[in-house]
Amino acid sequence: MKLISICPSNTEIVAYLGLEESLIAVDDYSDWPASIADLPKLGPDLSIDMDQLEKLEPDLVLASLSVPGMEKNVAELERRGIPHIVLNSNSLAEIAEDLRVVAQACHIPDQGMTRASQFEDFIKHMRKIAKDCTEFPSCYWEWWPNPIFTPGHVNWLTEISAIAGGRNLFQDVELASVQTDWEDIRLRNPDYIFLAWVGVQYERVKPSLIMKRPGWPELSAIVNSRLHVMEEWLYCRPSPRLLEGALKLAQILHPDKYNNIELPEWIGKIK
Repeated sequence: MKLISICPSNTEIVAYLGLEESLIAVDDYSDWPASIADLPKLGPDLSIDMDQLEKLEPDLVLASLSVPGMEKNVAELERRGIPHIVLNSNSLAEIAEDLRVVAQACHIPDQGMTRASQFEDFIKHMRKIAKDCTEFPSCYWEWWPNPIFTPGHVNWLTEISAIAGGRNLFQDVELASVQTDWEDIRLRNPDYIFLAWVGVQYERVKPSLIMKRPGWPELSAIVNSRLHVMEEWLYCRPSPRLLEGALKLAQILHPDKYNNIELPEWIGKIK
């Protein structure tokens, strides 16, 4: 099959299913695995060049609603009659289902069932370790600095925090993404601060900027040197790479409990 992915998380799902050689084009932000580096780029995920996409005559396009504004891509695919499927995961269970759905659409259902089961088994293993933790530090995740956006309860980072032995500072808010302000976070006083600004290069995330926020230098996370810049690509995309992020987080929060576990071989072998 000739596949096109127009969202990084979809590209990563294709790779985990062993189908990256079927990709004929991707969006500009798809940057993993390395084997896709020379594929044609169709533009940023919110401005896909649909004329170029159509000329490539794909058998299937993997679209997504994971970022606000993606709806126009789906509408245009429908208008042009281009074969496509649409993913829109907010939870780890939904990501496992995405593996099955994409595999089914690409006529390799057994591979999808296998990968989804391996994904779920690793989550169960981490969750079992988390149950033995006696402390569950609060984790403030910052997706965007101004205005501030952070994940709420209906989001994979609430689950990632939990299986890593922590808790999302905003897990009480029944939303996938929460717009809040500096004072709200100051009053909640997180144990850890994790900066993963969506679409911003890792090297350009500046922790020094948040030190200018009123009252923030006195936060518990700052006082105890628990401010971390995290890889956006391991935490902000609904793909199996979240397991890499989960393990890294767990080894920050509880190094004594998680340091002896390793990622499944099927995850680590893709570069």
